[in-house]
Amino acid sequence: MRRIHLTFLLLLVCAPAALAQVPADSTRAATRAVRAARVSGPVRVDGRLDEAAWAAAGVADAFTESYPTPRAPARERTEARILFDDQAVYVGVRMYDARPDSIAAQLARRDASGIYSDWVHVILDTYHDRRTGFRFSVNPRGVKKDVFHFDDTNEDLSWDAVWEVATLVDSAGWTAEYRIPLSQLRYGRREPAAGRVWGVQVQRDVARREERTSWSPWTQSEGGFVSRFGDLAGLDGLRTPRRLEIQPYTSARMDRAPGGDAANPFYRPNDLTASAGVDVKYGLPSGLTLTATVNPDFGQVEVDPAVVNLSAFEVQFPERRPFFTEGTDIFRFGHPTNSFNNYQFTQPFYSRRIGRRPQRTLSGRLGEDDVLFSDAPEQTTIAAAAKLSGRTRGGWSIGLLDAVTTRENGAFLGRRVVAGDTVLREGSAPVEPLSNYFAGRVRRDLRGGQSVAGAMVTAIHRDLGEPALGAMLRSSAYMGGVDFDHSWGNRTWSLNGFASASTVAGERGVITAAQNASTRYFARPDADHLRLDSAATRLAGYAGALALAKTSGKHWLGSLTFQTVSPGFEVNDAGFQTRADYRSLSTFLMYRETRAGRRFRNYNVFAFSNHAVNFGGDRIFEGYNLGGNVQLANFWSLGGRVGGSPEVDNDRLTRGGPLASVPAQWSTGLNLRSDSRKRVIGGLNLSYRTDTSGEFDHVVGVTLDARPSSAVRVRLEPQWINEKDTDQFVRSLADTLAQETFGRRYVFADLEQTTVAVGTRVDWTFTPRLSLELFAQPFFVRGDFREYKEFQTPGEYRFRVYGRDGGTAVRNDTTGVLTVDPDGGAGPAAPFQVARGFGERDFALRSVRGNAVLRWEYRPGSVLFFVWQQDRSGLDFTGDFMDARNDGSIFRDPARNIFMVKATYWIGS
Repeated sequence: MRRIHLTFLLLLVCAPAALAQVPADSTRAATRAVRAARVSGPVRVDGRLDEAAWAAAGVADAFTESYPTPRAPARERTEARILFDDQAVYVGVRMYDARPDSIAAQLARRDASGIYSDWVHVILDTYHDRRTGFRFSVNPRGVKKDVFHFDDTNEDLSWDAVWEVATLVDSAGWTAEYRIPLSQLRYGRREPAAGRVWGVQVQRDVARREERTSWSPWTQSEGGFVSRFGDLAGLDGLRTPRRLEIQPYTSARMDRAPGGDAANPFYRPNDLTASAGVDVKYGLPSGLTLTATVNPDFGQVEVDPAVVNLSAFEVQFPERRPFFTEGTDIFRFGHPTNSFNNYQFTQPFYSRRIGRRPQRTLSGRLGEDDVLFSDAPEQTTIAAAAKLSGRTRGGWSIGLLDAVTTRENGAFLGRRVVAGDTVLREGSAPVEPLSNYFAGRVRRDLRGGQSVAGAMVTAIHRDLGEPALGAMLRSSAYMGGVDFDHSWGNRTWSLNGFASASTVAGERGVITAAQNASTRYFARPDADHLRLDSAATRLAGYAGALALAKTSGKHWLGSLTFQTVSPGFEVNDAGFQTRADYRSLSTFLMYRETRAGRRFRNYNVFAFSNHAVNFGGDRIFEGYNLGGNVQLANFWSLGGRVGGSPEVDNDRLTRGGPLASVPAQWSTGLNLRSDSRKRVIGGLNLSYRTDTSGEFDHVVGVTLDARPSSAVRVRLEPQWINEKDTDQFVRSLADTLAQETFGRRYVFADLEQTTVAVGTRVDWTFTPRLSLELFAQPFFVRGDFREYKEFQTPGEYRFRVYGRDGGTAVRNDTTGVLTVDPDGGAGPAAPFQVARGFGERDFALRSVRGNAVLRWEYRPGSVLFFVWQQDRSGLDFTGDFMDARNDGSIFRDPARNIFMVKATYWIGS
């Protein structure tokens, strides 16, 4: 721990000196420039580039290779021209090709990735800040992709704009003709005295050579991306449009759930609902955009994958709701940027907390009632949400988001005893309070975008008028912090970091539960640095990080990252966090070759390590890894890794109990991928991990990516996982006789688990605006519990197996209940039971999740969805994975079907 502290202090001392002494970049190559021309007549977007106006625009040509041969002259000539009028920017690109019959042109839905196709990318840095850009990409079949670039090198694929493009393949190659409405771009109203200048980049991909060429020279070994753009001049007199977009929606949904309990008064085999709402975007003169939504529709058209989680930690799923995914870049905070390796990841703002499933369940005992059946909403209703985001010409990035979720109630059928008689009654109870979610972010660019300073706050307020809600939820939660990013040496080096603090408030029991949550476990009996305060009504903490990185260079890359999170830091109300109470130091070093040779197109070799201690000085993690990747001259790719770690402490194994240890372990992995230019692409992923206790993980994954035609793509991803845990936590219970483990017994078991999953996707694209996507995931898991045992010695990895080392463990085959007698009846220890539960005994879980989505963009910005989702599952308490009851019975399990129709209509200019 002292070494980590000394390293952090050294970085803190050196950082101010670096910031003060390093001048602005002086080594950057001369910027390329091209002039746009104003067009007075109409431009017909048909891909022909035959309007006379194109001849008046400057020509962007003389492209150079970005890869595989950096800086070499492009083998195929490309010419780009740019026009504009009071409504739009027009871009015409002619891509010559000596082999037009070899132009790759696969059909796919909008924003598709990983398809075999040529592309042209037009990227506009309208703020001219050298950090942000709006990318408009198209392939020869007219498939569109739009991407927002931020922080110079990062991408936001969720950004969507309304624009037009037409393509044409001819004997000379192919062309792309764009019309990008000014309303879809962001730039300041005021025109500089020297004239308006934007940054611009045009790039071309040739799929058969896996080649990218760029107009403004850029290579993978150079620092930055947007900062390498050329200049677009000649935009004098460019009008700032009135940016108002209105998008109403309507949707209908039918939920069919057969197989319900006839005694359940809330069971509805067919549940039909409908809704309507509107999203509004308004562009402010400063370059910011105000987005508001009334009764937003957040119905997902994609399903989350099936998982089995027997750990103490939550599983994080990606955000897919359009209102939240668009513009998420500005709300990124709390993670060391430009760091190639770090120990833990904490996300202070996780938008899936807004509109989440209600946090209170109506089950068990509720007041005087024993709940028999209940009916609660699947998601919390978002009454309204608004977002202000964008960048000003002065270099300020601003993001403000506020959302209000309504109070939700659930109904239940309860049983109570009145005057000696048992009666049934229906009632209702709150399951989620009225809540307000706020996130605010501000950043300021300095030194031409090479230095950035910023701050962020989040705030959650809940109206906990109901005592039952106040006894389980926090009334408020706040987080605030500052961050910076400083680069120098032509963006080769970077120093960045952040510091933040959090506080949550609530009733005593709520804060006690927060102190004892799996994130921190304040009640650990042998943790001298932790103190459980059962009278506290607040919990506070801090977090920070500092990273020094070499982010570019011909061969060498690397980073050194320090992170610290105090035990009381808590952001799970608005964010996502699995662990507090640690300080870590992470290293990374890579040697790479990006220039293609006779045998290799590119390769790299890397090494990294992670070291962590908790605030009590316990060494909780130490790992070392060595690996590499290579792409051969025949376009096959191969990668591998080997790693290991010595025996270290484990302060989470007993889930709030005494400190344990983790046995020494080692792991290895191998991945292989065939030539991606072929119609059928195969991949193989293998990994293996084991430790000195006999624990292991075996993973075999296969990928098959086939293109039977230019309009159809089929992907199969079968995976087999066989793992054995020698420390699967079962339960703990108080027993004053267990003096060595501080008056509690901690029961574990060996768990051997086999998982088989087959992810299947079929994409059938009829036109770039009409597509059908099919997804299905058969999922089978078998868990076999063996050797129930008791944790024996704090600070060590030592257990006493019931029935072998003492005591007994007997399963009742009829009830499935396991009865444990710690001393086998020979001593005073009382027997206890492990009830029949999913995470406590053998099980076989099967499920199939799937959906079909027909998407039709019937006019620019307006989309019609037809969605079918199906989910069927079954659970047996059996250890026979291949039992006939589980082999094929998945298709006999009751299925839940959801049918949804959703239409949006875009109104704008």
